[in-house]
Amino acid sequence: MSDKIGEMAWLDLTVVNATEVQSFYQQVIGWQVEETPMGDHVDYTMKSQVTGDAVSGICHSKGINSDMPAAWLPYFLVANLSDSILAVSNQGGKLLTEIKLAGKDQYVVIKDPAGAVCALYQKG
Repeated sequence: MSDKIGEMAWLDLTVVNATEVQSFYQQVIGWQVEETPMGDHVDYTMKSQVTGDAVSGICHSKGINSDMPAAWLPYFLVANLSDSILAVSNQGGKLLTEIKLAGKDQYVVIKDPAGAVCALYQKG
């Protein structure tokens, strides 16, 4: 697992409302957004606010991605879990679990406005 805020191994998320969802994750995790042209639409490459490295993609359910499910469960590192939980609520998301402990670390599973699920993880 990376020790850099907002980073993890690469994953894609494909949803109908990719524009709304990329904004949600930008606010909740702090990712920077780069548009990725896909012919008739734009998908999004999400980048670390710390290094600028690409860490994930958020794609529209169109073309070759039209049959992809809206599902993932990575553990995204955040600087302050309480602030991120507040951002989840403010951006139209939902908490699916209470805050859980993993040693000195803590995490919570959330659902974004598209219904995709992930975890927010803060190192202790």
